[in-house]
Amino acid sequence: MAASFDFKLDPFKHFELLFAEAAAKIPKDSNAMSLATVSAEGVPSARTVLFKGIVRNGFSFYTNYESPKARDLISTKKAALLFFWPSLDRQIRLEGAVEKLTREESEVYFETRPRLSQLGAWASHQSEKIKDHEELERRVQEFDQKFQNQKVPCPPYWGGFHLLPLKFEFWFARSGRLHERYVFERADLQSSWETSVRSP
Repeated sequence: MAASFDFKLDPFKHFELLFAEAAAKIPKDSNAMSLATVSAEGVPSARTVLFKGIVRNGFSFYTNYESPKARDLISTKKAALLFFWPSLDRQIRLEGAVEKLTREESEVYFETRPRLSQLGAWASHQSEKIKDHEELERRVQEFDQKFQNQKVPCPPYWGGFHLLPLKFEFWFARSGRLHERYVFERADLQSSWETSVRSP
């Protein structure tokens, strides 16, 4: 990969090319990414979310705004993402600033979700304790009846974020753990990218 990696190419373009290849070769959840956050108290946490496209130069994903991860994001306005495609021997790491998407952007995406997923957004108080799974299913049925014969609206507490990258790292596995790492980083969103090759 070293001979063909071109630092003159914008990191977003590198991502688009690699993501398109992953989407073509990985049959399920090629858009899965790890999202790492830190709470206001400095406690780290990580989970898998689904990448839903570049929105205004940011990597978008959606969640309940009352969830622990959303509270972390709103508090610190920082996060890291990891796309890991082991079958392709590559990964992409990102770090950056986080902002909420607009209400309109969240509502437009919400309309594209399957109806059951839309109902689930209403039924689930994300990460709160419940008696059992049947309780969640009952709540889904209640909202299904409430919104019978009509579109399911986007809950006011549900929506999107996007991560605006300050750092990209493109990682390619090599034998002997002599992996290749190519980094783009900038001090802020208005700065130019600085590039480097990192030792594994």
